[in-house]
Amino acid sequence: MKKTIELLKQNNELTVIDAELDIYLEIPHLAYAEVKKKNGGKALLFTNVVDKKSDTRFSEDIFMNVFGSYKRCELLFGRTIESVADEITNLLHMKPPEGFMNKVSMAKELFSLKNIFPKRLKGRGSCQEKIYLNEDIDLYKLPVLTTWEQDGGPFITMGQVYTQSLDGQLVNLGMYRLQVYDKEHLGMHWQIHKDSSHFFDQYQKAGKKMPVTVAIGGDPLYTWCATAPLPYGVNELLMYGLITKKSAQLVKSLTTPLYIPKDVDYVIEGWVDTQEMKIEGPFGDHTGYYTLEEPYPVMQVSAITTKKAPTFLATVVGKPPLEDKYMGWATGKIFFPLLKTTVPDLLDYHMPENAGFHNLILAKMQPHYKGHAKQFMHAFWGAGQMSFVKHAIFLDENSPKLNNYESLSTYILNRFTPKTLFISEGILDALDHSSPETLVGGKLGIDATAAHNVEAPQLLGDEELLDKIQEIVPDATGVHQYMRHTKNPVTVISVDKSKNAKEYFEALVSLSRNIRIIIFVDEKNNDILNPYMLIWRVTNNMDALRDVFISGLMVGIDGTNKSSVDGFTREWPDDVDCTKEVVASLKQKGLWDLDEELYKDYQL
Repeated sequence: MKKTIELLKQNNELTVIDAELDIYLEIPHLAYAEVKKKNGGKALLFTNVVDKKSDTRFSEDIFMNVFGSYKRCELLFGRTIESVADEITNLLHMKPPEGFMNKVSMAKELFSLKNIFPKRLKGRGSCQEKIYLNEDIDLYKLPVLTTWEQDGGPFITMGQVYTQSLDGQLVNLGMYRLQVYDKEHLGMHWQIHKDSSHFFDQYQKAGKKMPVTVAIGGDPLYTWCATAPLPYGVNELLMYGLITKKSAQLVKSLTTPLYIPKDVDYVIEGWVDTQEMKIEGPFGDHTGYYTLEEPYPVMQVSAITTKKAPTFLATVVGKPPLEDKYMGWATGKIFFPLLKTTVPDLLDYHMPENAGFHNLILAKMQPHYKGHAKQFMHAFWGAGQMSFVKHAIFLDENSPKLNNYESLSTYILNRFTPKTLFISEGILDALDHSSPETLVGGKLGIDATAAHNVEAPQLLGDEELLDKIQEIVPDATGVHQYMRHTKNPVTVISVDKSKNAKEYFEALVSLSRNIRIIIFVDEKNNDILNPYMLIWRVTNNMDALRDVFISGLMVGIDGTNKSSVDGFTREWPDDVDCTKEVVASLKQKGLWDLDEELYKDYQL
């Protein structure tokens, strides 16, 4: 971690903040503002860390926004992201060599792979220079942040969670948020689809406690590896070896059988009683909403070890853009070759950060026959973590670049008809709040691989259109039309909602000559002139099975918050918002320097 700090300093990618700041809201609010800046701002090192509630001053620094730019990602990887993807591609397509020189070349390549496997060492590592056991165990001595006002408590957000199968044959490294309940208990927010949860099931059936070791810090690549979407049973630290050409050097935990990198900054060891669950949350998550209170497993801490002078690594999650924008960019590029093994005709894919990644994927493919895109949809929704994607748009090889949103939107809307929609049902991320039930909900696919001739509507101006809409739907409060130059302009209507949006849509069918695609959003907390945050809101709030309406060439989407008016029985979570008093205090200290326009644009 010290080497990383020096690396970022040398490349002008680090800001050191020496002012006294609190782990409760102040530090995470500053980091949240920093990543909103152009190119992700700078990494932040907080050197004067306190907990005002307990009148505690911490000796260690807090390090944040480490991955928060494209430049920093490549500095941390020590090479271009493309070079890692190319190496994986070469390995996947390796063929028996012909000729002496090709054999020599392959021998060199294979020899370099000898270092990708983690190496278990004897003895202790620098992560075990300080040891806390029994009555000395105290999680509150770690500077764990409370990020948002409604959070259920402090949460570790960059923890490397090491687990193993019941028979010890398989190991896993994952990243899950970890709530600090008290001095010696941590919540384990591993979702039902995750590898650690599969291991948990094995221990639960056997009636045994499950060993868990959590590491924080060390080489930032350990943390990135914890997010890598590798197949079940594949050790994520293999990616560390592949990227760095060095074996991850591991030492055994003191009180569990698990091995962790010798040079991490903190190690929290413990055991999960598989018969005990505890309410975890709420927590302001990367969806931009609070995830609700739910029961999750609990770890009783059996040991804490640290370096002599550790640095605490953390991140902050909430509304986009976030640090995970850049981590996700690296992950997408690196694992593209593996995804192509499932869908060989895939040419490219992109997950916009303002859709929370799993809420929308854009995919470019080589269509070979009618219905090929729908076949792709099934493949995507059955491929590992892609199975959590809610909405997918598939385009042909002639489409614009997937991150050229203006040109891409024009291309899609000029080819779109309602019959290109494909609505299905499947599993959802546990963080999704909009489906009628947890873990399962609607999936929406759009086949934009073929052009369709559609007559453009007779457009009206926003004011004239609003007058006509309000005659039919008095609850409408505002209208803005996007992509008016296309055959399928998008009309966003804000409403002071008193009915189910489907009733509004059906009433507006009489305006079908003037409207093609309608999106309903609540007037409260939405700016219909802010497309970036509208995409965030709508892709979060809709369930395709319930919230997509079709009449002739008209399509309606309900992006409003759901309630009893919609027959919605689950609790609807609040938006994640900054605490105004904290922002005001940081401004008074001269530390908050985020442009007011960005504060407004990103709805902080």
